[in-house]
Amino acid sequence: MSVLDALESGPASLAQLVRTTGLARPTAHRLAVALERHRMVTRDSQGRFVLGPRLGELSIATGEDRLLAVASPVLVQLRDLTGESAQLYRRQGDVRVCVAAAERTSGLRDTVPVGSELPMAAGSAAQVLLAWEDSERIRRVLVSAKFTGNSLAQVRRRRWAQSVGEREQGVASVSAPISGPGGRVIAAVSVSGPIERLTRAPGRLHAQAVASAAEKINEALHAQDSVPK
Repeated sequence: MSVLDALESGPASLAQLVRTTGLARPTAHRLAVALERHRMVTRDSQGRFVLGPRLGELSIATGEDRLLAVASPVLVQLRDLTGESAQLYRRQGDVRVCVAAAERTSGLRDTVPVGSELPMAAGSAAQVLLAWEDSERIRRVLVSAKFTGNSLAQVRRRRWAQSVGEREQGVASVSAPISGPGGRVIAAVSVSGPIERLTRAPGRLHAQAVASAAEKINEALHAQDSVPK
């Protein structure tokens, strides 16, 4: 459990696991490799340990993924309010994964299928998921990112992000953070669509709606946490 808890905030090398858990290096390595065999832990492209796919499978199987349960109706509301496709993203290692979506029903739209893996170096959701990470992880992504450290500082200040043609030419988006226990950012809620509709300043159109949707999800999650067990 110490190893899994240590990986909750993102990828970690063996040395980082040792520092975070306080375990001896051989013990941390043995436990991480054992968890890897059971797919509870996997490795990213740099060989670091990250939470594995089995955790998500178990969550879905037991119906206990509260974030998806809470977020799904809010995404539908956000789509209907803005007229644009709405998505929910989580970070997994070096990518962000679309874990839920409510697609615009007609006309030109930005379709992101559930399960899609998108880069952490572009897009408003990537900015939100990265903005509150530790400085080392931020520096690592900024090397190849289409946004800057100043952009992330703005995201932290106003609690929403926008992008225009970062992830895909002709597509704009707006995203806001969803926080878990302790205020840690665990996901990003987004709307996306063609620049022709969202303009080159999509935040002016939809930042308030997206931020309100994120707040609804946050409130529902925290209300569940406060219910006596």
